[in-house]
This record gives sequence, structure tokens and C-alpha cells, in this order.
Amino acid sequence: MIKMRKLKDFSDTSSKKYKLLLICGILLGPLVWFLVTRFEKPSLVLSTPEAVWAVTVQRIRDGYFFDDIWASLSRVLSGYALGMACAIPMGFLMGWYKSLRTVVKPWLQFFRTIPPIATIPIMVVAFGIGEKSKIAIIFMSAFLSSSITIYQGIKETDKVLIKAAYTFGARDSDLFLYVTLPAAFPYILVAARQALAGSFTTLIAAEMTGAMAGLGARIQIASGAARIDIVMMGIITIGMLGFIFDQTLLRLEKRLTRWK
Repeated sequence: MIKMRKLKDFSDTSSKKYKLLLICGILLGPLVWFLVTRFEKPSLVLSTPEAVWAVTVQRIRDGYFFDDIWASLSRVLSGYALGMACAIPMGFLMGWYKSLRTVVKPWLQFFRTIPPIATIPIMVVAFGIGEKSKIAIIFMSAFLSSSITIYQGIKETDKVLIKAAYTFGARDSDLFLYVTLPAAFPYILVAARQALAGSFTTLIAAEMTGAMAGLGARIQIASGAARIDIVMMGIITIGMLGFIFDQTLLRLEKRLTRWK
């Protein structure tokens, strides 16, 4: 008798068991951090959780903490919004027009491999050391990381649906609106999450262009003064902000793609 195997489930689950595992996984990080700082010399590698908490409270009292968050978020969200606004039409144009794709795609792939920190001198010369250069660096990261993904969504449109649409007399505009766009929509949401992650990871490089406020700038200043507690405060804050925004987009993605 052949034993039926349970179908592998790759979807997220909301059962109590996995919610408990999620909470345990989140709490595991601070616990490991606490234990490591008890057995190692914190001054050499890590600051203790107590030291990071104390410096966070102090910077909140001094009024710098939320100013840094606002400065960084304004740069990240500005560059991210501009990047997505350009990546969506670029992805569709590349998918729709083969000649444009042939010319543009190699260059997008080329620039995607260049670390954002390498573009700092060019951005400073082009835009100065003000906000424009910082937003431009983040824009490049968001645009390059998402345009290829959106193009891939156009490319993966089911050919059967295209043939069926043409059979019923669909024009190119109908094909775009009712076949290609819905097929690519999940890829657009995935690209939005990728671009957001890229924007946050590029933040420190962007704030190397003469920023005096911001989480990335604070990390650089603190690292020069060997203030590991402030460095870790900045790293943890950036990570938490990125996680919150990513989870927001993930929930939006699930809500908008229920039809899949």
C-alpha cells in the first residue's frame, strides 16, 4: 500500500504554534546578545543591552534621537518613492518593447553590481553635499533593485492568457490593462519590498555625503569616536524601522493579492 505523503506547504501560517515560534524567534536575538556580552568584553566587540538602552534614553531626552530618525526617513522615503515611480514604467517598457529591453537591460544589470558607496564622489559633484545627493544615492538603489523584478513580472505573463485575449479580439491596450498588469501586479509588490530594503541598506552610504543629522551619519560619527553603544543604537533603530515598513508592505501585499 502506497503511503500518501503530506503536501508540502510553503505559505505563511497564522496558527498559534507558529505565532509562538515567531515570538520565541524574536526574543532569541536579545537573549543571545545579553549572554554574549556577559562572556565577552563588551568594549571590544559589543555594548551591553543596558548601555545601548541608556544611551537611547539619553539621546531621546536631548532631542537628537527623533530628529535623526526623521532626517533619515525623509531621505529614505523620498529616494524610495522616486525610485519606484521610475522603476514601474521602466519595467513595463522593457517587458513590452523588445528593442528597448535589448538596449537597456545590460546597463541595468551592470549598475546593479556597483556598490552605492562607490557613487558618492559622482553624486557629490553632480548634486553637492545637500539633500539631493543623499536622495539620489537612495533613488539609484531603489530603482535598480526593482526595475528588473517588475520586468520579470511582465516576462512571466501566461502565454495562454495572451493567446486567449487575442482570440477574443483584444487590442494591445486591453491586453495591457486586463492581462499583463494583473499578472505583473504581485511582482510590483515584491519589487516594492526589495526597493525598500535596498533604500534602508543604502542609507549609511547616502549619509556619508556630508550629513550632520540622521541615523547613518550618527553611526559614522560614533564609530570615529569608538562609541559602540551609539553605533549599535543606530543599527538597531534602522533595523526596526526597516522591519516595520517591510511588514506593512507585506500585509498590503497579502490584502491586495487575495485573488491569486
